[in-house]
Amino acid sequence: MSDDALITSLTAALEARPDDLTLRLHVAGVLVDLGRAADAVPHVGLVLARDPGNQAAQGLMRRALTAPAPGAGPVGPPAATTAGPAPDDPLMAYEQELSDVVPPRYVTGEPPPGAPPVRNRAGDLPEPVRGDGDVESSKVRLADVGGMDAVKERLELSFLGPLRDPELRKLYGKSLRGGLMLYGPPGCGKTFLARAVAGEMGARFMSLSIVDVLDMWIGNSERNLHELFQTARRNAPCVLFLDEVDALGQKRSQTHSSSMRTVGNQLLAELDGIDADNEGVFVLAATNTPWQVDPALRRPGRLDRMVLVLPPDAAARDAILRLNLRDRPIAGIDLPRIVAATEDFSGADLTHLCETAAEYAMADSMRSGKVRMIGQHDFDRALGEVRPSTGPWFATARNVAMFSNEGGAYDDLVAYLKARKLLR
Repeated sequence: MSDDALITSLTAALEARPDDLTLRLHVAGVLVDLGRAADAVPHVGLVLARDPGNQAAQGLMRRALTAPAPGAGPVGPPAATTAGPAPDDPLMAYEQELSDVVPPRYVTGEPPPGAPPVRNRAGDLPEPVRGDGDVESSKVRLADVGGMDAVKERLELSFLGPLRDPELRKLYGKSLRGGLMLYGPPGCGKTFLARAVAGEMGARFMSLSIVDVLDMWIGNSERNLHELFQTARRNAPCVLFLDEVDALGQKRSQTHSSSMRTVGNQLLAELDGIDADNEGVFVLAATNTPWQVDPALRRPGRLDRMVLVLPPDAAARDAILRLNLRDRPIAGIDLPRIVAATEDFSGADLTHLCETAAEYAMADSMRSGKVRMIGQHDFDRALGEVRPSTGPWFATARNVAMFSNEGGAYDDLVAYLKARKLLR
């Protein structure tokens, strides 16, 4: 086999398995041996970006950097410099020297500049993804989430527990792929809870909304969605959060736009992991209107579990109020009284209540010219103005619980409404 045929064959194999770092290092070594060190550098750079401590990659990078250019004479040792990283850290020196070719170590999960492009099945290069698909590391933990004990227990059984105990997971054959849909009134902490799950498991967190996906050109929306899922797979274990999933996965029978139907079909395919393995990608979706989500999304293997996220209970309201008042000047606040008066308030409503009370105290201070503390009378005024925003949602949810609870999908909602005597 000729050298060109060998490289072509290896490149084709690498395009089919772009995340295989061992294969990528092998391709880079062959390129260096054939005198094509410049072509090998991007491959080694990608391996080092994913695995900075890879000794084989570091050695191969040294070979590629010191290899003579085609047609050039012997290359002597590089000239000493007075500035830059210490001589005992060659990896940092390489990164600085090749900053235009090899990017610094990163956490976004996106391929570095210079990495071989991933082609689709037709061999065409994908267009740049709308929405950068940023991957972040969350510092929030479940302990930072007030209340929601039932939700935390469900998350522990579904993903967190199996992740912490790989031996037990292997014994029971529990997969790390899966999905869960959080639903409930707006402002009750669904997004915050998703970040807490990512922080609890030490995983990356990636939020995906409709603006990251939709594109005016036919086919680009589906391509964007695929690339965003690919980013999550490259960063596994990763929590992929689908905010307002009803916008992307609304009932196809009620969708009049053919483009939105195809986006919904693409979302189903990505959740199934047809073209790639979703192992280690835990999909959390959030919606205020689960009854508008396509039933196919809730099929087993996709978003097969639904968890009701309710307004905070008394203990959670106490914690949220204390958090909002922690850095504000307060005096004489009757916290139990405020907690009792805010039974149907969401977390966002409680934050708004504290903001309103602070506004009253600040306005009084500006009028009098004397700074004063936020007092209980400010909260009494605020409670007369701020109303819970969850009422309209429960009015709609009540009708769904009464007339659209096919298969018991909303049994937890029915139980809550009956406990609150909102449903007979």
